[in-house]
Amino acid sequence: MRILFVGDASNLHNCLARQLRLMGHDAVVASNGSRWMDTSRDIDLSRRPGRLGAVRYVWDILRSLPRMRGYDIVHLSSHIFLDLKPQKVRLVFDYLRHHNGKVVLSALGTDCVYYNACFDGHTYRYSDYFVGDQPSPYVHSGEYYAQQQDNWRLPVMQDYSNYLVNHIDGVVACLWEYYEAYRPLVPNKLAYAGIPIDVDALSFRPLEKVPERVRFFIGIQRDRTVIKGTDRLLAALQRVHDRYPDQCEMEVVENLPYDEYTRRMRASHVLLDQLYSYTPATNALIAMAQGLVAVSGAEPEYYEFIGAADNRPIVNVTPYDDANIDRQLEYIIQHKDRLPLWSRQSRAFVLEHNAAQVVAERHLQFWNELIARS
Repeated sequence: MRILFVGDASNLHNCLARQLRLMGHDAVVASNGSRWMDTSRDIDLSRRPGRLGAVRYVWDILRSLPRMRGYDIVHLSSHIFLDLKPQKVRLVFDYLRHHNGKVVLSALGTDCVYYNACFDGHTYRYSDYFVGDQPSPYVHSGEYYAQQQDNWRLPVMQDYSNYLVNHIDGVVACLWEYYEAYRPLVPNKLAYAGIPIDVDALSFRPLEKVPERVRFFIGIQRDRTVIKGTDRLLAALQRVHDRYPDQCEMEVVENLPYDEYTRRMRASHVLLDQLYSYTPATNALIAMAQGLVAVSGAEPEYYEFIGAADNRPIVNVTPYDDANIDRQLEYIIQHKDRLPLWSRQSRAFVLEHNAAQVVAERHLQFWNELIARS
């Protein structure tokens, strides 16, 4: 099968493409390398700043279009899979539909569908935007306005989103949250695949003995601290460290490239990732694959959805109050004798649910179903 991935986020499409090549398929990635993460791609679609950068970017897209034809499957990273206004992205979307087989959307980030679900008052108990019926800290933050989140409400964005959803051949969700957002809209062309993790490239280093000090690791994305909740997680970690200075250590890194980020975390025991999620995402899963314990989202809805009845190793944190976060971190310190067991359970969890081959096979099954319907 020939597959083209347009756009990427957190290395998801690149990881999936590598696995598909190992399985004998022809997979090509056209992306901006997930911005500062600088992940691998076959066609570079990075946009440089300024007017000249904008002109060069459009030229790069135009000259790349002939290389984006003749694929069995085209997978888009989001509604806005290029760094252009919706009207222009729609032109490329129509081009891809006309010159390829099936065009599929990877539901792996914020778009109009997810945004609307967060604001409908019933899909989630909490989200990036609301905790219960109250706006989250993100909604009141500078991040929200800097990232122009209100743009998702604009008629031009909503109209384009509706057009894409009505003309897409299928949607593959990488998280339970995105699956739930799309389920009312495209129930007959929706699948869940999860986030692919290259477990073979991530050495498993199980804890063989109980550590004297628990080493916590947290990675900061400079422009996404509030939406991910790492501001509150870091504050909680600092409070707990102040209470247990002889029993824990903390390492804080910021905006590292993907390869360096994974290397730096290896010396730690526990990764702090996200606060407003129901599910573990890429950072948590790559940590777990290496034998770290992840502090992230891991709600019952997620475990039940993927059929994880016995092995539930993620330390679940919820955004309702900071005391809950403190208690979870203290629990890890007070029960550090369980870290060797949790380490092995974390690796086993990723192998079962998120190994790249497992996720690739789910994609292939869905793609073949789409083609068979034609």
